[in-house]
Amino acid sequence: MFLTRLGYGIVYFLDLIYEILKATFDVAVNGIMRQNIDPVVVEIETVLERPVSQTILANSISLTPGTLSVDLDSENNIIKVAAISPRSKEDIIPFEPYIKKMLE
Repeated sequence: MFLTRLGYGIVYFLDLIYEILKATFDVAVNGIMRQNIDPVVVEIETVLERPVSQTILANSISLTPGTLSVDLDSENNIIKVAAISPRSKEDIIPFEPYIKKMLE
């Protein structure tokens, strides 16, 4: 059980690094060079139940360039996210399944 969670933790960390690099390139190209900025605030419902899992997800969102976690409602499992351009839920939180398998 512990090794499985550790494995998902490693996969989560590698995916987070990949998403940070991908978002950095996207912000550089679309945000700076093309000046294609259309800021939005979206509410994202998460499947994570534990507050620690939700906090790690919110911090991961804030680490990714172009997105910022504005508010976390732990009781209703909702995270408000500010993004520099409209994106789908899967683009904002692609690492949610890894956090779920790692911590819940």
